[in-house]
Amino acid sequence: MEKIYGQIDLETIEKLADIINKKELSELTISSGENTITLKGKKAVPMPMPVVAAAAPAQTAVSVESALSASEASMAEEVSGKIVKSPIVGTFYSAPSPDKPPFVKTGDEVKKGDVIMIIESMKLMNEIQSEYDGVVEQILVSDGQAVEFDQPIMVIK
Repeated sequence: MEKIYGQIDLETIEKLADIINKKELSELTISSGENTITLKGKKAVPMPMPVVAAAAPAQTAVSVESALSASEASMAEEVSGKIVKSPIVGTFYSAPSPDKPPFVKTGDEVKKGDVIMIIESMKLMNEIQSEYDGVVEQILVSDGQAVEFDQPIMVIK
C-alpha cells in the first residue's frame, strides 16, 4: 500500500472519514511523528440560544434543558390539546405546492394518518401525517418558516 501524508495510507484516511461521518464528528486530527492530518466532517447545526426569562433577574444563565422545559410549560398553559411537533429540522410547508390549497386549516377535522404538512429537509419533501384524530385548533408556524426538531407546529383538539 502506498503511503501518503507521511505514515498514513489512503485506505486509513478513508476509514477515518467513514468514522467521522458515522459518528457525526466535526473534526478529527491525527499526528504521526512530524506529520499531522486533520479531517473535517459536516458542520454541526448550531443550537438555538436559550431565552432567559425576565422573571428571574438574579439568574445569570439558563441551561438549554431548563429553557426548553420552561417554554413547553408555558405553551401547555396557553394551549390545551395535542401538540404536533416537527419530527425533523427543515422548512414547514402547509400545502403540496404554492398553487394548491393547504393540507389543513384551523378548524379542519383530521384523522390519524392524514397528511397535515410537509417538512422540506435536505431537498427532500417529507409528508408528515397526523398522529391524532381531532380538530386543528391552531397552526403555530408560518408557511415557509424554518423549523427545528421537536418544535411545536400545530395543536389538535
